[in-house]
Amino acid sequence: MAKDGREGTGGRAAETFAAEVARVRTSGALGETGRLRELFDYLAARGPSAAPATQAEIADSVFGQPDTAGDDATARVYVHRLRKRLEEFYAAEGDGAEGARLTLPAGTYALRLASEPLRELQPVASTVSPASATHWPWKTIALLVAAIALTFALARGFGSAGGAPPVNAFWQPFVESERPIVVVVGDYYMFGEIDPVRPEQSRLIRDYRIDSPTDLAAMQEAEPARYGKAEDVGLSYLPLSTAYALRHVMPVLGREGQTVRIVPASEFDADIAREANVVYVGLISGLGLLEDTTFTGSTIQVGESYDELIDTVGRRIYTSEEARSLASPVFYRDYGYLARFRSPGGTLVAVVAGARDTALRGLAPLLAQRELPDELDTLARSEDGFEAVFQVTGQQGADLSEQLVLARARP
Repeated sequence: MAKDGREGTGGRAAETFAAEVARVRTSGALGETGRLRELFDYLAARGPSAAPATQAEIADSVFGQPDTAGDDATARVYVHRLRKRLEEFYAAEGDGAEGARLTLPAGTYALRLASEPLRELQPVASTVSPASATHWPWKTIALLVAAIALTFALARGFGSAGGAPPVNAFWQPFVESERPIVVVVGDYYMFGEIDPVRPEQSRLIRDYRIDSPTDLAAMQEAEPARYGKAEDVGLSYLPLSTAYALRHVMPVLGREGQTVRIVPASEFDADIAREANVVYVGLISGLGLLEDTTFTGSTIQVGESYDELIDTVGRRIYTSEEARSLASPVFYRDYGYLARFRSPGGTLVAVVAGARDTALRGLAPLLAQRELPDELDTLARSEDGFEAVFQVTGQQGADLSEQLVLARARP
């Protein structure tokens, strides 16, 4: 599949790529100097169809660290920042000629033109029909502290009611390992907009371009008129579906005195992964630094939005319908992503993620059962990495059924 997606030959694509590189450089969005600009220049010089760089190559060529091992936190952090900065640039300036834009696909350390061939992939057809039953309204978010407190309360209740839950093949390597377990939850940063004259009109804001106090400071410098009143208030939230998912996952991981710690994705770093095995629970959009770790080498990629999962082998696109259908009494499809693998540094990693809340609510209890679907169970009993996609049928936030639509070993 062609990476640039604009012409059968590479000449036109190379010209478009070069024009977009020049447009980003002259905009000043990456600064005139600095590591972010150096990383952009390095990836741009490789061209639009070059093989992706490795973390070690970036560490050596951009950061002057020739002895870095395969899993380099500095490279991951700066690639993550560059991806966000490009998204901010195109949000502010718009696409180039004929819709051209530069992207850093998740898990791929290479600059690409916006990939139009993905439109040639076969979307998963929707066969949903109107529902006759009415379900409860679904609250989508809760404050991080409150949600984690709820999680532990639910987990204690689950364990006391039914005893120690079973451990299936997916979780067995975590339970048997002597390493502690860190459960990473996908949180989202919020900042305050303070009105000193009318404090009662102050408000909390979730801006998808801002995921940390560092991001907020950068945006205040870049757009003072827009963010002049913004303040870091030390607050983040996570979807309430994450708490419900942890209600099923935590009793399995915490059995028999296993050490389990919860940290938000915004605080996760390579130092944590060096000492513990990692389980991510949350939405795909909340993976943070784990996004590159998860999708590097994967046969599944995230599409232009986090509502899309792209099967690059089967050439299919799985698109969540929750955002369009949540408020109406119709059936819709959401998709969950599941993976287990070892990072280059040897850390055992599991990812339990939903495109939206419905998928995460449906996926987590399935993984807490004694028996997994046969195809998934076979993969889980192997020591090799694997990944899977589940289709979850929902209605107004309620998860009604789950279906395994893809399961395969990771390359």
